[in-house]
Amino acid sequence: MKIPELIKQKSYERIVYTLRRHPITFLPILGLFIILMLVPVGLYLIANAIIPNFTANEAAYPAFILTMSGYCISVLVLFFTQFIDYYLDLWVVTNDRIIDIEQFGLFSRITSELDLFRIQDVSSDITGLFSTMFNYGDVIVKTASNNQSIIFRNVSDPNTIRENLIKLSHEDRKYHYQNTKDTPDE
Repeated sequence: MKIPELIKQKSYERIVYTLRRHPITFLPILGLFIILMLVPVGLYLIANAIIPNFTANEAAYPAFILTMSGYCISVLVLFFTQFIDYYLDLWVVTNDRIIDIEQFGLFSRITSELDLFRIQDVSSDITGLFSTMFNYGDVIVKTASNNQSIIFRNVSDPNTIRENLIKLSHEDRKYHYQNTKDTPDE
C-alpha cells in the first residue's frame, strides 16, 4: 500500500518526512538471529564428537534433525516477527499533521495522528555511544493534552527533525489562527 493511501492524504497536504527507525538499530536482532541459527551446528558437532557414529544411529539422528528443524523454524518466525515490527513502524510528517503507525507483532497495528498546530513542545534525545556516533535518537512531540504525545524512536538526525517540526508547527499555527480570525462569529 502506498503512503498517501495509507494515511488518507488530504488534497492540500504534502508529505514532508517519511521516517523509519535507523537501520543500525536492527543489527542486534540480526546478530542474535545469526547466533541462534549457529546453535544447531554447534550441537551437531558436539553430538558427533560425543556419540560415535551419530549420523548412523537410526533413532538419535532423525530425532535430532527433526528437533533442530523445529528450532530453526521457530527462530525464523521470531526473526521475521522482529523484522516486521522494525520495518512497518512508520512516522509520516505532512504540512498539516503527524501520523504515527506502529506495528506490534504480526497482527496488531496502532495508528494515531496529531495536528501540527497543537504541538506544544518538541525535544530530541540522543543517548549512548552508538546513537551519538551514528546520529540517531528519539524525537518527542508533546501537546498541551496530557494523554497525547508521539515519539519517533531511533530516527536518523533527530535534531534536524526537531527543528523542522518546530518550523512546521509555527507555519501551521499561523495558518489555523489566520483562518479562525477570518471566519465570522456565530
